[in-house]
Amino acid sequence: MIILSEWVKACTVDQVKEGHLFGFVHGTKKILLANLKGKIHATDLICTHADADLSTGFLSEEGVRCPLHLSVFNLEDGKPQNLPAEIPLAVYNTKIDGNEIYVEV
Repeated sequence: MIILSEWVKACTVDQVKEGHLFGFVHGTKKILLANLKGKIHATDLICTHADADLSTGFLSEEGVRCPLHLSVFNLEDGKPQNLPAEIPLAVYNTKIDGNEIYVEV
């Protein structure tokens, strides 16, 4: 079975300034972009524990913190760093072309 992926435009670089979070929807995918120290990361937008929107969470060195129950997810591998979340977020490849950010979905 071959799984096809595509690069989709998420937003402009200006929409995800350093230290900020940005959520967007493409079809059935809900994706979070996080700019941590100038590097753009992409993960699932919705917390795996309680369906909270992570774009309203908090970004730190450890990752993105869910605003509901405060689980922190690593931005590199999506793994939760503390309870109550136990299931990792999916992570996505990103690229910047000109002033636009693309995510591989």
